Amino acid sequence: MSPFEIGMASFGVMVVLVYLGLWVPFALMLSSFGGVWLIKGSPILAGKLLALAASKTISSYFFGVVPLFVLMGYIVSVSGMGRDAFDVANHLFRRLKGGLGIGTVGANAIFAAITGISIASAAVFTRIAVPEMMRHGYSARFSVGVVAGSSVLGMLIPPSLLLILYGLLTEQSVGDLFIAGVLPGVVLALLFGGGIWLTAHLNPSGLGSMRDADDMPVLSRRELLVKGLPLALLIGLVLGGLYAGFFTPIEAGAVGCFGAIVIGLARRSLSWRDFWQVLNDTGLVTASICFLIIAAQMYSRMLALSGVPAEFGSFVASADIGFWGIILAYVGLVIVMGTVLDSSSIMLILVPLMLPVLATMQVDLIWFGIITIIAVEIGLLTPPFGISVFVIKSALDDPEITLGDIFRGAAPFALLMLVLLGLVLVFPQLATALI
Repeated sequence: MSPFEIGMASFGVMVVLVYLGLWVPFALMLSSFGGVWLIKGSPILAGKLLALAASKTISSYFFGVVPLFVLMGYIVSVSGMGRDAFDVANHLFRRLKGGLGIGTVGANAIFAAITGISIASAAVFTRIAVPEMMRHGYSARFSVGVVAGSSVLGMLIPPSLLLILYGLLTEQSVGDLFIAGVLPGVVLALLFGGGIWLTAHLNPSGLGSMRDADDMPVLSRRELLVKGLPLALLIGLVLGGLYAGFFTPIEAGAVGCFGAIVIGLARRSLSWRDFWQVLNDTGLVTASICFLIIAAQMYSRMLALSGVPAEFGSFVASADIGFWGIILAYVGLVIVMGTVLDSSSIMLILVPLMLPVLATMQVDLIWFGIITIIAVEIGLLTPPFGISVFVIKSALDDPEITLGDIFRGAAPFALLMLVLLGLVLVFPQLATALI
């Protein structure tokens, strides 16, 4: 077999292993090891090459940004800032029809700006927002749907773990990617809020028998200051310092962790027991991401040795489907893969394959990264995988709300994400204007 044929066979084996249920990093590692072994003819050499790829990846200074932002997100979650974001957002939108749903979107947007983890947003607001919306007459389907839909803001509004992962895979500036995610994230939040507002006026039964204004809490100026100021300070500290150039993304994560710890201690909402649990959870998530990135580098190294990316690039270039044909085919493939794989795995599999193709077309990799994140995030809301949906289901105490209810409730938000995807494809300035 030629190296190209071995590379394609390894890719096929990896896909089969994933569909059989093997954890994606292990599937990537096994297929990579087998591919390099067959290409080089030595299992020892294959092991050494892949070990070198792994050590080079983890020893990278830029990898330090992952555990720092994960730690900050968990500290923010346990210190009660999610509840504060919900209260502040509801106070701001309480006079609008459908205001509780719009407030949930706003709270998720605020929470996203200081965490960067979609599943954290889904877990927090399932416990906070869903009972409150159902108490005010919103249907269960809409209540869980708005939480599922708006939770994806956590991977688009910076800081975002997926943007960090994309930056590591493509060697692009994480700071530039963060800046590029701001406008699309804000536009998506506005689309979600506008969609809820229009539904409340044109088809109020779609939201249930809502009654927003009867007993919504009205915060005094002092309460608004106490709840809103820590959030504003932390967002300003992390993103303001990053965009102003005072520190790098890694330093921003460290400063954000310190700020979150100080705020939690000052509010007396962060105990030693909570902090120990946060450290454990951060270690587990970081180890999981670490395995993913190591596997991705092994997979990329095997592909490079086999020549598959170069051949794939030549094939696409000679296929005469044009720039938009390639981009739309890629986006469609990402969305389809989102039905069965998690976000990180899709990026680890497809981005290394596309990089040689993009290089020949001189595509802006920052813009392409935002396109990739939006398309990948649609998969968080699509059956049968939809990881955000499963997180919400596991956080619910109501057995009457089924997975089907959550998927159907999230469907309108997935459609609005497709609208945003179309806007960023047609108007690249949405992703690049602030850079």
